[in-house]
Parts: sequence; C-alpha cells; structure tokens
Amino acid sequence: MTDDDPVELGVELLAHCEEPELSVAEAIDRLEAITTEPRLTREILETAERRGIIDREEATIEPQSGNYVNFESQVVTKEGEFTCRRCGSGLSTGHFIRFDSGELGPFGSSCIRKVTGRD
Repeated sequence: MTDDDPVELGVELLAHCEEPELSVAEAIDRLEAITTEPRLTREILETAERRGIIDREEATIEPQSGNYVNFESQVVTKEGEFTCRRCGSGLSTGHFIRFDSGELGPFGSSCIRKVTGRD
C-alpha cells in the first residue's frame, strides 16, 4: 500500500482514462488498484464528478479531461521483488505511474495497460 492519498490517486487515474466512456463497473475495476473499500471508491467517484473530471450518468462515466498517461514520462520501472496491485502476480520488474498526487503501482507490463485503459 502507498502512503499517498487514495482519493487523489483515484481522481487522477480517472482523469487519465483513455476511453471516452466506461461503465461504473469498469471504473471500479480500475480503482481497485488503489482501494477495495466501497466507501473510498464512492468518495473517489463523487470527488471526480464534483471536480468535473468525469460526467456520471446512471451506470456510465465519461472522463472529461482528455489527459492520458504518458508512458515515456509518467511510467517508471523498478527492479526488485514486487506484487502486482491489480492481479497479485509476483514481479521482478514493477511498473509505476507517477501522478502529481503520488505514485501508483507496482503493476506488471500487461496490468498497467489495463489500469490505464490501453488494453
């Protein structure tokens, strides 16, 4: 777990979503890389909506920022022994996303693409 604010990390993750639209379930699946606590997930979604990061209509979310994770400047890799935050696999190379509010990771090479919406 990270000491960074999970609400701010979640809002930034939603702000960097590459799809023009996703279901609330898909958004929650991504946010589970940060928290599995329903209260925090709800707070992240409500904060993102209040700030205009997302438009939420029933079971659909539309990201408004048009920002994407830049893999060249925002994703860093580190060597070591890690556990992927998305799937739980053991990793010797962890991929981390650097946001203004903190660092999110580690992820494996395929999971980071799923979390950012590249796959």
